[in-house]
Amino acid sequence: MAAGVTLAKDPAVITDDTITDQIRIKLASDQVVKGGALEVVVKQGVVTLGGAVEQENQRARAEKLAKKVKGVKQVVNNITIKARNAGK
Repeated sequence: MAAGVTLAKDPAVITDDTITDQIRIKLASDQVVKGGALEVVVKQGVVTLGGAVEQENQRARAEKLAKKVKGVKQVVNNITIKARNAGK
């Protein structure tokens, strides 16, 4: 019996795709982040967040939410803060 085939079907194993989906759901439904447009890339449990938000608290919250997802080993937060127009 091939261990890889058995392992792939084991519900205890969390795939990068599953992690990605869970993070996207959390970000999109969060009232602070409102992060439906943020990038989420997962490779071997390491999450890289990208895109832009309006405030630092949204950036920090996105990272916190991602870290709470089961299977996440590390979060690299590349989210930037949108510059506000000084003339407005």
